[in-house]
Amino acid sequence: MTADGCAQLAETCARVAARTDSPGRFLRELGREAAGVRRGPLWPLDAGRGGSNRIRGRGFRRHVDDGTEGQARHFAGIVSVAVRIGPRLARWLSIHVGRDAPDSADGRLTDEAIDFVRLIRSGELAPADAEAWVRSTICGGGTAAPPTLRAPD
Repeated sequence: MTADGCAQLAETCARVAARTDSPGRFLRELGREAAGVRRGPLWPLDAGRGGSNRIRGRGFRRHVDDGTEGQARHFAGIVSVAVRIGPRLARWLSIHVGRDAPDSADGRLTDEAIDFVRLIRSGELAPADAEAWVRSTICGGGTAAPPTLRAPD
């Protein structure tokens, strides 16, 4: 693994996608592996405390980089919450409970995470293509070709 946190997040997407092509399971597993949000009924406890930094490091694009080493946790934690309670409530909680202003780096990363959930759930982005999406959308200096989005079935 590399010290680049965003690259590690992308690699985690690839590992999780290799185990499942179920959109919901992929998103929940990403939250578990990258943000420490457990499966099962105890997930709200982990999400409520902000998860854990299972991936530390920088490497995020400037517009979503808040200067900390926890952006992978933030992204995957929002993914984990949004897949369970829906994007609107996840965004509301991020803004009003997490105090992530919409025009801040964390607010913009929240929006990217919610869009990621939407793309995966709709089938426009397959779990197998999530690694490329992360690299091309939120990683800084990414050279990966953007993933091909599919029309929903």
